[in-house]
Amino acid sequence: MDASDTRAIQAAVREYVAGAEDKLAAIEAIREVLFDLSPQKAQPVDFVRWIPLEKVEPNDYNPNSVARIEMGLLLKSIQHDGYTQPCVVIYDEKRDKYVLVDGFHRYSVMRSNEALRDLCGGHLPCVVLHKSISERMASTIRHNRARGKHSVAGLSNLVFKMLDSGMSDADICNELGMEPEEVLRLKHITGFSKLFADVEYNKAWVSRAQIRIQQQAKKAAEQGQSAETD
Repeated sequence: MDASDTRAIQAAVREYVAGAEDKLAAIEAIREVLFDLSPQKAQPVDFVRWIPLEKVEPNDYNPNSVARIEMGLLLKSIQHDGYTQPCVVIYDEKRDKYVLVDGFHRYSVMRSNEALRDLCGGHLPCVVLHKSISERMASTIRHNRARGKHSVAGLSNLVFKMLDSGMSDADICNELGMEPEEVLRLKHITGFSKLFADVEYNKAWVSRAQIRIQQQAKKAAEQGQSAETD
């Protein structure tokens, strides 16, 4: 392909976008093709999408927190320099919503500032990940820990949910880059280790379903012994 071919392609793209009623949708369609052809398509940031703000919503497990003054600085940064970093979302097909994995404060700044919404046409820059619920929670913590910003209370709550979903201590350590002692400490902070009075917890945690089975078996055995005595 020579320079004239490149110019012809560029002209065709310009004509296509200029004639489109929804220019963002037209550009996204072109980007999607380029992303599919890109040698970097394994990297989500290679395909940034502008998603309508009303189709994006926060998750209920993000342990990150930012002070009010930092939110003000974030707004000023975006007002002066624009969005330089996309939010990270996953698509919930059943609800037709994009759920935030990372970027809650960039999202919140736009929601709370009408001028910023107008400037961006009511669209939020995002990259889309394809993750399960446990993987999404792990992704959120990895983003926060990489920046060194996560609250102990929020992190404890998230680890609690991951444990409750059936993940083992070892799984959580591998997913989040945590030491076993960190997970054990967070289990004690949340009271997870004391949820069941008859269960002795250690680093080899079993799921809640397994605990119920064990308790039922123990109760049945005790009832059997009682019947034999009678």
